[in-house]
Amino acid sequence: MTRKRIYLNAFDMNCSGHQSPGLWTHPEDQSHRYKDSDYWIELAQILEKGQFDAVFLADVLGTYDVYQGSRDAAIRQGAQSPVNDPLLVVPLMSAVTKHLGFGVTASVTHEHPYTFARRISTLDHLTNGRIGWNIVTSYLKSAAVNVGLENQIKHDERYDIAGEYLEVCYKLWEGSWEDDAVQLDKQNGIYTDPSKVHDINHEGKYYKVPGAHLSEPSPQRTPVLYQAGASKKGRAFAGKNAECIFIGAPTINAAKQSVTKLRAEAKETGRSPEEVKILTMITPVVGKTEQEAIEKYNELKKHISYEGALALFGGWTGVDLSSYAPYEKLRYVENDAIQSTLENFTKIDPDIEWTVDKIKESVGIGGMGTKMVGSPKQIADEMERWVDEAGVDGFNIAYAITPGTFKDFAELVVPILQERGLVRREYDGETLRDNLFGEGSQLPDHHAGKSYSFKRKTVAT
Repeated sequence: MTRKRIYLNAFDMNCSGHQSPGLWTHPEDQSHRYKDSDYWIELAQILEKGQFDAVFLADVLGTYDVYQGSRDAAIRQGAQSPVNDPLLVVPLMSAVTKHLGFGVTASVTHEHPYTFARRISTLDHLTNGRIGWNIVTSYLKSAAVNVGLENQIKHDERYDIAGEYLEVCYKLWEGSWEDDAVQLDKQNGIYTDPSKVHDINHEGKYYKVPGAHLSEPSPQRTPVLYQAGASKKGRAFAGKNAECIFIGAPTINAAKQSVTKLRAEAKETGRSPEEVKILTMITPVVGKTEQEAIEKYNELKKHISYEGALALFGGWTGVDLSSYAPYEKLRYVENDAIQSTLENFTKIDPDIEWTVDKIKESVGIGGMGTKMVGSPKQIADEMERWVDEAGVDGFNIAYAITPGTFKDFAELVVPILQERGLVRREYDGETLRDNLFGEGSQLPDHHAGKSYSFKRKTVAT
């Protein structure tokens, strides 16, 4: 039996329902309280008590309008709509915790890196170094047109943009301000030494940023870098930059193939394959006994919105299932949505036939991940099996109902994982990066981002 540490993220979104469309109708679900500060405060306290590494906050900047060519289904069923900004709830949660990290989703195609870099530095300061950034390229056409683009940017070009976007951010975070630039010298009236603040002089294909970063260095400088793209282009980007990678896999075999490819990409860039921590999404339905868990799951299924599930699937894959017969097998179609999601449902396990009816059931609870239903011991056993057989490092825990799913997992499953030496009993560091890797708060010297450090004189003075 493995004794590899298991990493735990809670997966949430500043909306109702998130990965389980329709479950907001369950009498115990509180996801409609996403507008309430107390919801986020209570959740943060549950997660830190349960030794979660971070809460991972998803986001989209558009509505899911592929299914039936309309946004109506998504809006009617509350399928990630309405949705609020993920970054703004972080200070609420950080104020009542000391160690819990916060992985926030922000798109590289819909916000300028100069202003974004300041927002992240601000959050890293306010949380004492507990910020991570989930780097996304935005797959919804509805988001692209609403920020002024004529159409969705092609899939591969979005990653070209992401590469330059991150280069600008690296220059601002790592190369603009020296460690001792801020003097705070009251006697001589010098707040910052101007000679230690550098312009980055970036001029590329997509961005021109001549000046210096607006913020002084935060505890981590660069936030912990999360990434969730598992397409060929996404894997190459992750192999070079990501510290933690989030995958959504409906089967162990699908997860195993993604893990193998991602670790190969990391090795290709000169990094250790094990350096990148890969987390797959699961939705645990926990009962004190197996029978109780099954009964709980059967009750949850009564609240699935199948229309909402098809709306989410359409947005993720770009495939409108309203044109499919109920028992028709899903086919792979090249488009500019999340290519890896469609691959998981069509190519990786060719012996599994994903029909519309099967997709509705699968996506209805747990989205693009997998469900685990059972007693606390059975859930812990299954998690170990995924670690052993798929090679994942941990899990993004999505909820069926909130905060109930998180509370059950923290109170019933985590103690078993701790007894097995798989989840720590106490946090190890002060910042998110140090808690995750135990090697300090900054990017490691061999990471691509450190090549832009002022210490290596790669910025103009």
